[in-house]
Amino acid sequence: MSIICPTVTCQSEDLHEYRTQMELVENLASRIQVDLMDGEFAPTKSPDIDKIWFPEGIQIDLHLMYQHPADVLNDVLELKPNMLIVHKEAHVDIATLSGALRASDIKLGLAILPETPVSDCLDELEFVDHVLIFSGDLGHYGGKADLNLLNKIDQLKKYKPGLEVGWDGGVNETDVKQLAEGGVDVLNVGGFIQNSDDPVAAYKQLSNLLQS
Repeated sequence: MSIICPTVTCQSEDLHEYRTQMELVENLASRIQVDLMDGEFAPTKSPDIDKIWFPEGIQIDLHLMYQHPADVLNDVLELKPNMLIVHKEAHVDIATLSGALRASDIKLGLAILPETPVSDCLDELEFVDHVLIFSGDLGHYGGKADLNLLNKIDQLKKYKPGLEVGWDGGVNETDVKQLAEGGVDVLNVGGFIQNSDDPVAAYKQLSNLLQS
């Protein structure tokens, strides 16, 4: 069954903002995605990776919107997330990164931007546990879910049955069910929860829609 995974996307280097966003969602779910941006691959800059922290007892998927994610590998290993997600479009050797992460029992995910076809990712699929279909606005909340991208899921799972597929961008009450029925396993939700007057109610609304 698909799950709702709240997202923390700190759009500045302000650690107070990071803490505020994390405190909004850390009691909602057992799995959270944390987005970090380098100001190069993504236009915004989040706090440096060596300054952030994760709450105990929560699985953290660390989504690096970095041009050179291997440059911060030691910081990733120290944080020990459940999974590191890097972009196909970044400068990264997926096979080498996979080996380093597996030695520390960290999963590897591959994010692909809307314009990147699945055919460009086939060589990397054997090394990854997860593919994140990105339909958002790099480094910002408020992206729109382009449901045409759902066709990538069948293509991915044809080449790697059992692959976990995530979605990032525009998940809300109007599309969450269609995304889940389209094969998305992990629905990463940012603005719909973070910008809500009642984040708990927003999270429960989406969770209930998945179960209806």
